Amino acid sequence: MITHSTYVDGLIPWLKSLARESAIQTITPAVINRVRGRSPELQLRVSCPIRGGYKLLARKGSSAQEVFVVTDLDRSALEQLLANHRP
Repeated sequence: MITHSTYVDGLIPWLKSLARESAIQTITPAVINRVRGRSPELQLRVSCPIRGGYKLLARKGSSAQEVFVVTDLDRSALEQLLANHRP
């Protein structure tokens, strides 16, 4: 799961908790970008479907990071897991 040297602050504990779920096959954090808006708290939301899973978007402050999740879950079930594993 840890592939980059830089992550959105607080993201790794959330992803490690999520990775313990048997329905999650792979979690891959990707690029970090600067964004205009500011998010005072870490947010992780389902962005769009990809082949075999979903792209998530993690935001905190003026940073946004893509996270790719390979899973057989549908969107609503994945959103529920994200809420349940929030640190």
